[in-house]
Amino acid sequence: MTSAIWKSAANRTARSKPNGRRSRPHENLRPRCGQLHCRSCPQSAARIGRDLPWERTLITFGDERCVPPDDAQSNFRMAREALFVPASVPEKSIMRMRGEIDPAIAAQQYQDDVDLLATQRGEQIYRHDLILLGLGDDGHTASLFPGSAALNEATRRVVANFVSKLNAWRLTFTFPLINHARHVCFLVNASKQAKLTERVISGDPQFPASRVNPTAGKLTWILGE
Repeated sequence: MTSAIWKSAANRTARSKPNGRRSRPHENLRPRCGQLHCRSCPQSAARIGRDLPWERTLITFGDERCVPPDDAQSNFRMAREALFVPASVPEKSIMRMRGEIDPAIAAQQYQDDVDLLATQRGEQIYRHDLILLGLGDDGHTASLFPGSAALNEATRRVVANFVSKLNAWRLTFTFPLINHARHVCFLVNASKQAKLTERVISGDPQFPASRVNPTAGKLTWILGE
């Protein structure tokens, strides 16, 4: 991710409500590309991140691989190395998904945590101030992959989703939770995904990301190189 995209994302975060809850600061596109993408500008991320009010921020994760938090494929580990540690984000501001336990149990626990936040704020469904999403080459976002069962989930906010093409389980936010946010922002490498991005924005139903449409919020696309 280029420093320009990091800066745009940071600006969006800074303009969100300070007591709100965010998704993970970066969505991975694919396992290996995701690692490179997240770690390509750690200095920029840390420099920008130090200016944000992390003590008044609560960070959630939009999805997670079902691996331990210290595994090389862990989204939490990538975010920790690229942003949390360099930017001195306090642990109390981070709520990770437990990818190391049974997927169904982990999803239910995370949904319970999110629902508790909703109750504390008098909301029926928790409303994030800002959710940052990426775009996979197959049009997936979070871990909402084409053809997977989670695409049809209409009530649960967090689920364990089996992804056949990866032969693996993922934990993921669902559309009911994502589309309830005040602001959803996609961070996309336009030089590599220009045609795909255009089709998603036009609403092509074969791509899950096209179904991201906040019901009472704002949708933004940040296109970088």
